[in-house]
Order: sequence, then C-alpha cells, then structure tokens
Amino acid sequence: MATDFSRTLSMLRKEQGISQRKVAAALGISQALLSHYENGIREPGLGFVIKVCDYYHVSADYLLGRTLDREGTTIAAEDLYDSSAEKGNVLRGPIIAMLQKKLVVNTTSMLFDLLGKVGNKEAIQEAAAYLGGALFKLYRQLYRAGGNEEKYMAVDSCAFNSGAVDADLHLSEAKYAAALEEAAKDGASFPDLGHDAMNAAYPGVHQSALQVFHAASERVNTSLGKK
Repeated sequence: MATDFSRTLSMLRKEQGISQRKVAAALGISQALLSHYENGIREPGLGFVIKVCDYYHVSADYLLGRTLDREGTTIAAEDLYDSSAEKGNVLRGPIIAMLQKKLVVNTTSMLFDLLGKVGNKEAIQEAAAYLGGALFKLYRQLYRAGGNEEKYMAVDSCAFNSGAVDADLHLSEAKYAAALEEAAKDGASFPDLGHDAMNAAYPGVHQSALQVFHAASERVNTSLGKK
C-alpha cells in the first residue's frame, strides 16, 4: 500500500522526467527495488532516505509527508489553525491531505472575511462562483476516475471536455476584478493587507494563506524558469 513516502518519491522523479533506471543507478540500487519503494511494497532504511533527500534536494520531513515545505519547515496538522473546526468538519486520512485541507479552508475563510469588509456583494458572489467552479472541476475528475456515469451530471461530458467550466471560471474572475475596481472607484473601505496588520487580524489563518501563496508562487516561477 502506497505511503506518503512512496507517493512523494514517485512524484519527485516524475516531476523531473527521469526514468527509474537512471534514478536507481544514481542512488546505488536496482530498478526493481526502486519500483518497490515507489509503490509502497517495501520500506527503505534511513541511509536510502538520506540519499534521496540529497539527490532531489528536499528535506526528510517533506519526503516523509510531515511538511508541505520542501526545505523542511514542519507544520503539525494538529497545530495548524483550522477555521472549520467550529463546525466539526473533520477530514480523516493521510497527514498531507489534512494539511492541504486546512491550508485551503483557512485561506478561503480569510478571503471571504476580507471581502465582507469591502462590502461588495458582486465581488463576493463572483469569488464564490470562481472557487465553486474550480471545486466542481476537481470533483468531476475524481468522479470520472472512479468509473461513475457522467450522464447524471448537469454539464454533459462534451461541454466539460471542451472547456465550458474553464470559460465560466475566466468569466467569474473577470467579473470579480471588475467588481473590486468599481468598489474602489465608489470609495469602498479596503482592509489593510500589510503583513503586520494581517498577522494581527488573522492569527494562525494568515500563516495558512502565506503557505498557499508561497506554494503557488513557486509553481508559477518554476514554470516560467525563474526559480
């Protein structure tokens, strides 16, 4: 059964487009053994974990699924502030899933609280529409992968595959930006988004947002070759 370690080990290799044979040779093991590690069939020793960390330039905590930061900043799932806790909304599963859930939920909660302070209903509605569309896309892919019959979905497969949801996302984003611009012209009061002010207003939650924004920035810059 795959573990956080095995999934991350496989992901790191695939990210760089390297064959199992090449990685196995670099790490001094057979391709068959590397395959077993990547599929969670066998568990490696500490020496191998260290070699992998050096090879991919990541921390052991990241490799073992204890942090989302490749450099090793550890955030314990139970210590990360969860704004959904009041509703008893608990997700059970791998540590990485709990961390991601809390980061996204906290950041979303902060965003809508800030939009509430601006007071523009259209901006709030379009933000919800954009996030709702993105969640629908991800859920639809999961639904599809599970072999469920898509004929029960309101958006048919042809429209979904042709990018109809993507078009809706772009339109929602454009309307969101326009609504905020209009609110600014009308003299709406925008909250202070400075680092100190945000830390004071959203202790714990702001930390989650910074993690989300940092991860997104790294992905974009890496894609643009700016890392």
